[in-house]
Amino acid sequence: MTPCTIILPAHDEAGYIDSCLDHLLAQDHDGPVAVVVVANGCTDDTAARARAQAPRFAARGWSLRVEELTQGGKIGALNHGDACAGPGVRLYLDADIHMGPRLLSGIMRALDGNEPRYAGGRLVVAPARSPVSRAYARFWQKLPFVAQGVTGAGLFAVNQAGRARWGAFPQIISDDTFARLQFSESERFLVDEPYRWPLVEGFSPLVRVRRRQDMGVAEIARLFPELPPRQGHVRPSRGELLRLAVRDPVGFATYAAVALAVRLGRNRQGWARGR
Repeated sequence: MTPCTIILPAHDEAGYIDSCLDHLLAQDHDGPVAVVVVANGCTDDTAARARAQAPRFAARGWSLRVEELTQGGKIGALNHGDACAGPGVRLYLDADIHMGPRLLSGIMRALDGNEPRYAGGRLVVAPARSPVSRAYARFWQKLPFVAQGVTGAGLFAVNQAGRARWGAFPQIISDDTFARLQFSESERFLVDEPYRWPLVEGFSPLVRVRRRQDMGVAEIARLFPELPPRQGHVRPSRGELLRLAVRDPVGFATYAAVALAVRLGRNRQGWARGR
């Protein structure tokens, strides 16, 4: 059976790492799995918490390895995790993600083959406390890119032939977009199993994160102009947007207000983490 290495970069994720690993252990997949947690620049006990889970992984025949880097930075953590990985499928996972129990086995089936493939699950935004974030998430999840595509936000996987498409991750903002655009639409597979992805709380954090997302896409277009043509159907047509707006006017108004604030330059202070 094809082995899988799960690379999990983690910077000060003590409040999230246990739950993330619990959901990994709950997967119904029976094949060989190696988990590499790369604790980068942590000032909390992320590494110790992850290391304490190793016996539970060993009990089901999986391995969990914790690597500690003194310097923070997701790209460095991803590249270090890649250097620790074995052959087979590689799944890149953020520490605040909760995978549905059948997602890993579905991804492994989708990536079975010798041709390059990329796969991800069905993104479900975790329940938000802020009314603004709830309205934004409700509308955003219905956009074609999220509802029908493979976003790669927080979780994506490639088979061995797919990972050969690029070398080390470059120092860029949007690693998930960079990886996704290594593949054409026909090479990207959506596994209809959920994973829960958290959204930031409140209007100003939404603007900051949306601005960073836009900066990441623009950076890739500038540095790797051959990649954006592979985006596929990302932006909704006016007709699609109108239909969605009629169904959820509050969600549309919230989404539009965030987009307008980004365009007008509101909240230009340095970007903090995504939640």
